[in-house]
Amino acid sequence: MVLTLAAAIFVLGILVLVHELGHFVTAKMTGMRVDEFSIGFGPVLASMVFGETLYSLRCIPLGGYNSIAGMLPEENDAGVRGFCERPILSRMIVMLAGAAMNLILPIVIFFGIYATVGVTTVSPEPVFGKVMEGQPAAEAGLLAGDRVLAVDGRKVTSWTEFTRLVAAASGSPVTLDIARGGEQLTATMTPRYNAEEKRMLIGVTSATVRKHPGPVEAAGLAVQQTGNIIHRMLDNLYRVLLELSGQDLAGPIGVAQMAGQVAERGLIPLLNFMAFLSLNLGIVNLIPIPALDGGRVVVLFVEAVRGEPLGTRSLAYLQYVGVAFLLLLMILATKNDVVRVFLGG
Repeated sequence: MVLTLAAAIFVLGILVLVHELGHFVTAKMTGMRVDEFSIGFGPVLASMVFGETLYSLRCIPLGGYNSIAGMLPEENDAGVRGFCERPILSRMIVMLAGAAMNLILPIVIFFGIYATVGVTTVSPEPVFGKVMEGQPAAEAGLLAGDRVLAVDGRKVTSWTEFTRLVAAASGSPVTLDIARGGEQLTATMTPRYNAEEKRMLIGVTSATVRKHPGPVEAAGLAVQQTGNIIHRMLDNLYRVLLELSGQDLAGPIGVAQMAGQVAERGLIPLLNFMAFLSLNLGIVNLIPIPALDGGRVVVLFVEAVRGEPLGTRSLAYLQYVGVAFLLLLMILATKNDVVRVFLGG
């Protein structure tokens, strides 16, 4: 319980803080007056004034927030330095900066992991990394570390050749020549069709190797990994929004539970989880829903086209719609949390 709570605070706190830091830095850069930048919420533990901004540390360590002057025209006391009086492009930059920081953070995390710990990649050698219980390979007595020499008498020199020959058997028995230590043995098994992989398998995975890339390669791998995750997330988002399937949604309880489970495996898995969640937060915030940053950017775009801001009543209606949609998602996510955590679903 303590580990779950600590992991959730660590992950969510950093993600929200990074998001707000994006808004803060760009607001300062575009000439807006920022009255306060806070780390955490609740009662103030410590504070200091630097320039015109109050920097505070508060007792609830869940991210932070900005107080940018003039977010609402009727409350603007900063004149031309208020948010509502700044050029539309400046306001768009500030609105997009939070999500942008959440998309950049995973690249930094992955780069740090790859540059220090290294990268685990699939070995091209025809060597078993894992033999799954209850599968044909395990039933035939094969073990992790076994090297495949031949399939049905055909010499094998790579993992790709091995998987191709097994798939080509089309469910017929295959005989493997195996090297184990200093011994050589033979094992026969029948591949089974795997519906998820959509091919014939015997229940083994390849061995892995760890390498330590240089800074340039590590940066390239970090960008590539981030791009791959974003692609998968967009596919999932399509299903949630267009197919009205929210079974994979998780709320605060689910996120906290996952953070605790990942933290039990160590710091690196927790950092990977943070990177994944950061991308999730960044992408969701870019959805053009009025209550989110993406929706606010759309409103600013409409203002640019019309040559004047939307009326107060129109903005209020849009805000109601956005809040209602987010509330619906939160209810669905909380329902999923309750089913998973308390009912074992």
